[in-house]
Amino acid sequence: MVAPQLATVFSKLQAVSTSDHASVVSMNIFVALLCACIVIGHLLEENRWMNESITALLIGLCTGVVILLVSGGKSSHLLVFSEDLFFIYLLPPIIFNAGFQVKKKQFFHNFITIMLFGAVGTLISCTIISLGVTKFFKEMDIGSLDIGDYLAIGAIFAATDSVCTLQVLNQDETPLLYSLVFGEGVVNDATSVVLFNAIQSFDLTKINPRIAFEFIGSFLYLFLASTLLGVVIGLASAYIIKKLYFGRHSTDREFALMLLMAYLSYIMAELFYLSGILTVFFCGIVMSHYTWHNVTESSRVTTKHAFATLSFVAETFIFLYVGMDALDIEKWRFVNDRPGTSVAVSSVLLALVMAGRAAFVFPLSFLSNLAKKSTSEKISFREQIIIWWAGLMRGAVSMALAYNQFTRAGHTQLLANAIMITSTITVVLFSTVVFGIMTKPLIRFLLPHPKVTTSMLSDQSTPKSITVPFLGGGENSFEDNLPGIHRPSSIRALLTTPTHTVHHYWRKFDNAFMRPMFGGRGFVPFVPGSPTERSEHNPPQWQCDG
Repeated sequence: MVAPQLATVFSKLQAVSTSDHASVVSMNIFVALLCACIVIGHLLEENRWMNESITALLIGLCTGVVILLVSGGKSSHLLVFSEDLFFIYLLPPIIFNAGFQVKKKQFFHNFITIMLFGAVGTLISCTIISLGVTKFFKEMDIGSLDIGDYLAIGAIFAATDSVCTLQVLNQDETPLLYSLVFGEGVVNDATSVVLFNAIQSFDLTKINPRIAFEFIGSFLYLFLASTLLGVVIGLASAYIIKKLYFGRHSTDREFALMLLMAYLSYIMAELFYLSGILTVFFCGIVMSHYTWHNVTESSRVTTKHAFATLSFVAETFIFLYVGMDALDIEKWRFVNDRPGTSVAVSSVLLALVMAGRAAFVFPLSFLSNLAKKSTSEKISFREQIIIWWAGLMRGAVSMALAYNQFTRAGHTQLLANAIMITSTITVVLFSTVVFGIMTKPLIRFLLPHPKVTTSMLSDQSTPKSITVPFLGGGENSFEDNLPGIHRPSSIRALLTTPTHTVHHYWRKFDNAFMRPMFGGRGFVPFVPGSPTERSEHNPPQWQCDG
């Protein structure tokens, strides 16, 4: 009796051991591929057509082909795509670093336009895509899709991928464009996920004005609550580090606390059913403004490069896996006998994505320009074309939402679902590779000589940056040595050269109330060995970006 049972136990242990070893082999190959992406991306850095996203995608595709051949056509990927892996582990460091490194003045100066593009624009795009697929897909007879599926498709393909666009545009060469496309990408991702979740939770068979108002109220609550949570956790980290000053004993603790509290903001938002994307983004902005200045000099360098590195690795991981998963044989087997249908669905989706984006970029840019008096602040038609084009790319957010809607545990058994998954993969690959490759040449063609602006001269050591004093004539002014920066030297000149008064009053409030409590450059009490020790002996020449 005992011997057969022992034999069964040993056979199970052997199977587990074999499975564990296969996982170790898969992880070894995947990490080696990540290293290859970094090396090859570095070698192609100066290439006018390629960027790291496209490099990782192509390496993933080639690896998928090799695995497909080696496995005899059974599998093409090393890891099973997981929404949790994407939303819980890979997306947070990318969005947090974007907030931590962003030029805050440029972002908030364009905040209204960013909200128009990111929130209103996403709703317009989602509506157009949903109406389009409802009309065309019914005529194509691709399978059983209901109204919820059509609306979900609108939310899935309304999601522009900020991961893609951030690598295509350069923050220093085109600050206005980068600010608009990046800011829209963050708000768009949050809006798309909110729309998608609302579509899944609302009873779509009973659509009436009350439900519409409830949806709008839910969105506003989500946006404000998510933002507030990110700000509160960011301020809490600044206050704790300022009061306890961990750097006296260990800079490792400073970095660990910043890292963990940044991640805490994201998972707390998920815990309370808020938007983790918005929460972690604003937490990054607050940490760069207050917390970053409260730590030791070595911790500043460490945090700046560590957060950027985590973001970079997560981005590379995402694109590498999307490339490998594109050849998943299980999904393509369903559409093998109807390749024409799959191509037609992908073409319709691409056309609707382009139409949906054009439907809000140009009209909303026109409205935004009406509200701006200065010509230099208006979005030119060439810049509108670049914004439209750069936002055509789709990526891992669309993939994750499509898997959520059309698969169960990464697998699909219905024809309509398989067609939607393969079409999503096709749109993601085509838009990222083709539109991504053509974006750099398009920018160089439409904007051959980017104009050097104050914002380009700022943020020399991100996240801190230079700001122009309210009036000229101050002593020890660092900006006096910078060409092209003009400041009003009198009240009369100030009236004829308007400045951003909102920013001015915010700086007064920040200096009077916020920085004395939460720290920041120039307001941390002197402690031997603290970051301000050097400031006491060498007064700072400039203040951080407000």
